[in-house]
Amino acid sequence: MTSPPTNDEPVVVTRGLSKHFGDFVAVDHFDLEVKPGSIVSLLGPNGAGKTTIVRMLATLSEPTSGSASVCGYDVVGDADKVRSVLSLTGQFAALEDNLTAQENLLLMARLRGYSKRTSKKIVEGLIDRFDIGEFRDKLVKSVSGGQRRRVDLAASLVIEPKVLILDEPTTGLDPRSRQVVWSTIRDLVTSGVTLFLTTQYLEEADALADYIVLIDHGKATAAGTSNGLKALIGDQRVDVTASDVNDLDALVEVLGGTFELSVDRDRRMVSVPAPHELSDLAAVTAALEQRRVAIDEIALRRPTLDDAFLALTGQPLESTSNEDDQEEVVR
Repeated sequence: MTSPPTNDEPVVVTRGLSKHFGDFVAVDHFDLEVKPGSIVSLLGPNGAGKTTIVRMLATLSEPTSGSASVCGYDVVGDADKVRSVLSLTGQFAALEDNLTAQENLLLMARLRGYSKRTSKKIVEGLIDRFDIGEFRDKLVKSVSGGQRRRVDLAASLVIEPKVLILDEPTTGLDPRSRQVVWSTIRDLVTSGVTLFLTTQYLEEADALADYIVLIDHGKATAAGTSNGLKALIGDQRVDVTASDVNDLDALVEVLGGTFELSVDRDRRMVSVPAPHELSDLAAVTAALEQRRVAIDEIALRRPTLDDAFLALTGQPLESTSNEDDQEEVVR
């Protein structure tokens, strides 16, 4: 039997965590530590193994090998204790369509073992916290996707979990609803909840996560902060966009004698490697000013998470492989 961690100990720990479905390896020796009060994101394409990892942490699927603990409790040996400190919000809202938002929350509170009186108190607090009041009495099937997601997140906090797992929480949401969910996530972390986030959206991991793990075919290919992962490939560059095709030729002539160039004629763009960033930008700008070449834009570009994922895995993030779908079939 394990003991709950102190405030300085990681709240989620995996060691060699693996999951096999027959000959198919969904997760392959996955190691991770999540610090309290942080947002950790698993970033990878569909089928990378993100949901399989989440299911093992939430005690919904037992590991084939390796170990995992949440708040010091083993996900196999202490499964009941894990469930008492962890909540999972899956990819699809786990709500009853023919109940109102308020009724769904009351149902969840009662299922968690609270009395009617306590349940009502908890639900009123969640309705206020997640700004559900305007649609509290509407059937869930009649509200927007963003509103459904807010009710789903509220339901996850009925027990005030120490760890909240959000499995692709904004899949299918419009940009405005996604921003609302992001704001809610930030508020949750401020209140002391530790967030474990899976996503296939680059901007989501970039905007929210303190620590990002790149997942590919069930393996962690790299991990670090967003800026740290981008720095791994060192691909800073100065992009210069010419005003028209004729100016592009002049641009190539002016910069080609001094700098190593890559040219994109369709976009009328010349790119110059910029390992020294601002000093390289200044050098390119000075060369253009001296020859007075007409340009539309000049900008220092740093690599994106997409660049990092492509460089570290050899494939773009927008992969459409279906390993997680295969898990559903084999399981």
